[in-house]
Amino acid sequence: MKFETSNKPLSIFSFSSLTDIVMLLLIFFLLTSQFVIQTGVKVKLPGAKNNEQLAPAKLVISISKNERIFFGNKEISLDELAGKISQVVSDSKESNLVIHSDKDAKLDIIIKVIDAAKGIGINKFTIETEKESF
Repeated sequence: MKFETSNKPLSIFSFSSLTDIVMLLLIFFLLTSQFVIQTGVKVKLPGAKNNEQLAPAKLVISISKNERIFFGNKEISLDELAGKISQVVSDSKESNLVIHSDKDAKLDIIIKVIDAAKGIGINKFTIETEKESF
């Protein structure tokens, strides 16, 4: 019995498997990339192994390593902080204060910011961290 084989090159290439691979790569990169754009004051956040991504918040306080306090992009003093926070809280009913503190900032200034916020009735605080890569 003789089998016939043809050594002709394929004239039609199926792109369906290639499009599947490209689609999977596209989905992978979209899901793994982070779309959070941080505006405002540049601070070097402390690292944590287990951190969560936050939804954008209106109450964001940034503390630089030389103990300067920023509300949004504007520098304010510790005395002005309670007034600014209470103004935003009354406008938007936001109750979570997000603190972007430089990892070299002293704990004392962070405690003073939290104390000023507690003085006007905010009880939820989030200290933002960076995910450490090991």
